[in-house]
Order: sequence, then C-alpha cells, then structure tokens
Amino acid sequence: MRTLTNSAQFRGQRQVLAEIAPLALAPRVVGKRRMIYDAEHGFILPGRLVRSEGDPPTGDPAVDEAYDGSGHTYDLFSEIFGRDSIDGRGLQLDSTVHYQSSYDNAFWNGQQMVYGDGDEDLPPAERLFNRFTLSLDVIGHELTHGVTQYEARLVYWNQPGALNESFSDVFGILTRQRALNQTAAESDWLIGAELLTSNVNGKAIRSMAEPGTAYNDPILGRDPQPGHMNDYVNTFDDNGGVHINSGIPNRAFYITARELGGFAWERAGQIWYYALRDRLQPQSNFQDAATATYELAGELYGSGSLEQQAVRTGWAEVGITVGEVPQPEPGPVPIPQPVPGKGCLPVAASVLDPVLRLGRRRSS
Repeated sequence: MRTLTNSAQFRGQRQVLAEIAPLALAPRVVGKRRMIYDAEHGFILPGRLVRSEGDPPTGDPAVDEAYDGSGHTYDLFSEIFGRDSIDGRGLQLDSTVHYQSSYDNAFWNGQQMVYGDGDEDLPPAERLFNRFTLSLDVIGHELTHGVTQYEARLVYWNQPGALNESFSDVFGILTRQRALNQTAAESDWLIGAELLTSNVNGKAIRSMAEPGTAYNDPILGRDPQPGHMNDYVNTFDDNGGVHINSGIPNRAFYITARELGGFAWERAGQIWYYALRDRLQPQSNFQDAATATYELAGELYGSGSLEQQAVRTGWAEVGITVGEVPQPEPGPVPIPQPVPGKGCLPVAASVLDPVLRLGRRRSS
C-alpha cells in the first residue's frame, strides 16, 4: 500500500513537471553526467552521493547497476537518436538507490531516478521481487518517461497514458537490445524479466510480443494486458488502464520491428522516436500514434516502402487501421491456356497483408 501511494504521488509530481518543463529548460551542458545517491532506506531525496561520473565501481550492486543502466540509456538516445540526455540539453542523470525498505518499484519523479530494493529484506522464501536496478530495460523505461516529459508530454490517463507507458517500454527494450547487441529476432521482448524471483509463477512483468502472458501467480494475479483493440480494458483503475492497455501499442511496435528484421533501433526505433519528439501531443491516442508512425515511415523511408508497410502491418495486427492499402492497376485478364491432359481451371490469386503496475500486494 505504501508503494502504491508513493508511486501515485510521484507520478502526479512528474505530470506537473512535464507541463512546466518547456518553460524551465536548463542551460545546455554537453556530455554524459551521472550521479548516484544512496537513500540508506530512507525517503529523503536524493540522499548521500556515492558515485559520480568517471568514478570506479563501488561494489554495491544497486549503485553500479544504476550507474551502468543510466549510461546505456544515455548512449542509446545520444548515439542512435542524436539526443543529449533526457531533456536534449545534457541534463545530469541523478539516481537514488536503496529507497525505503521493501519498496517494490522504480520511478522517474520528473527530476531523477529512484530505485527500491524489492524484497531483499525478506526471507528468500517470501520474496517476490528482486532489486529494481537489476533490469536494464526497466531503467531505460523509467528514464524514457523523462524524455516524454520534455517532448510529447503525454498525459498520464487513458490512451495518452498508455502511450506514455508504451513508449517507455519501447525505448527500455531498445536499451537492453543495444547493450546486448541483439536483433529483433534474438530479443525475448520481455520487460522486467530479472525482477521476479523464482517464487513467482511468471517470466516478466510484461511481454511486448505476447501481452497477457507475462505472469499468472496466486499473489500477483494474472497479467491483464490485452494485445488487440477487441480486448481494450475500460477502467478507472491504474489511471484508466495505462499499464494495462499499453500492451496494444507495445505489440504494434514488436510486430513492426520483427517485420523489418535486423536491429530494432535502426528503423522501427527511429520512426517511434521521431513520432514522440515531433508529432504526438499531450492528448494523442492510439490512432494518432498509428497515423504519426505511418506517415513518418513514409517520410523517412519512402511512400510504400518496406518500413511503411511494416508499420501498417504492426498496427493492423492489433486492430488499428492506418494508411491505404495500395490497389493493383487494372490490366488485361489472362486467357487460360489448355494444358494437355488437364482441364482449363483458372487459379485465383489472393494477397494477404501480412504492470509496470508493481505496487506490491503483500499477503497477510
């Protein structure tokens, strides 16, 4: 309950900061700057400074994972998308580890990263979650909330909120794929696979490839994510289902990336990044995102290109139509030729178009 309450408070703070971010841009500073702090199981942020940019590893796994993870995320945005840190102006990447006790979450509060240690204070047999710095894609996910804060500023409610969560999953998984040099085909497309202990009946907290299959556990319940608009969940819980319905655009990106093959950050990632940076607005919905990515694919790679077709296929697979399907030019109807010993049957051809809701529910 404490995790749920605190997370909701920080998301509210993040939304407020997202609204004022364009008015309070810091002076541009070039280069990677990471600062890791230790809350020492308290709640005062940022805590005690324990590692700065260029310092050697400390030997504290949480400190060093937060340092490395923020570095991998910075590198993705800098080297692939030409973005200098979260705000595009060299924002210092501050992270606090060891936040409170038994805190089952990680979050971007609008200014910095904060990580809980999961259930590391409990007996091994009672643990459900490991420390949250273990998962590189979760680190990338949360830092991407900062990018969204400075760009599309998607409001954290209903479809805009689900898009907010989905874009974070997209760039979270791209952070991990690039760090491991994985192609779209090699990736497992799981978010937070390292977070669940062996006591949980599950493989991750979300699956981008197969929403709704990440876990099915007596304590955590069943993964509620849909992967198609037919199963869209209308709810007032979870800010209108932001962690639930994000499975739909997540799968659209997965399908697009698999259709294109190779490294997902090279083409699919480019399309999604420019949509977030240049096209989407605070109230954008799924259809807006589909249209933006489809149009951008045409602008970046050519109208009717493989990339644009892949984007159309990705959204079509989750029940969202975008773009016009090219129709073949009418031509002369061929006259069937007789084949010795066989009838003259014409053959018809057809063309087929191809949570982080981890406020912990402890049993009592």
